[in-house]
Amino acid sequence: MERADIGELYYITPITNVVSIMQDGILSNELSKKLRHKSVAMEEMQDKRKIKRIPGARRLHEYANLYFDAHNPMLSKRRDQNNQICILRVNTSVLDLPGVIISDRNAASDWARFNSVIDGLAALDKDKIYARYWTNVNSQYDLWENKSIKCAEVLIPERVEAKYIVGAYVASQTALKAFQQLSIQLTVSIRSDIFF
Repeated sequence: MERADIGELYYITPITNVVSIMQDGILSNELSKKLRHKSVAMEEMQDKRKIKRIPGARRLHEYANLYFDAHNPMLSKRRDQNNQICILRVNTSVLDLPGVIISDRNAASDWARFNSVIDGLAALDKDKIYARYWTNVNSQYDLWENKSIKCAEVLIPERVEAKYIVGAYVASQTALKAFQQLSIQLTVSIRSDIFF
């Protein structure tokens, strides 16, 4: 994948967390423990992430994680929460921050490879990451592989500062109203095509 292929990066979160995020940034799991917040994370995945260390770097829970494509299996798993969650849009300039690591698939995967930004982008499968569907496959292995690759991540040490957040997407009018009630200065729009 080329850097020019990436329009923006994404973070999926409950709308109720956005005020805190705009004050403190998108925090690593480790830092977020110190704040009251809701999570969309799947516990079984967090159990794996909690004990994983990136070779030659930090523990996975010490990174804030962003997706290349928000229309992914993680968002699909939370479709029942569409009216309560949003997708924060993050400027790609975060790729220039020190210590950023690219994971070629869901970072919790036993098969994930971790690289610097330049090597990491080169190793990404753009067609699978940005594919609209990951389920049209011939085997269970292919399904697992596609789901994992679709959730490739950008890992930022500790936090993504709020200044990198450029807007938000929501799924519905209900979610839009909830977001607007936060009274924060952040552009938000309905993008039901991204949600499930």
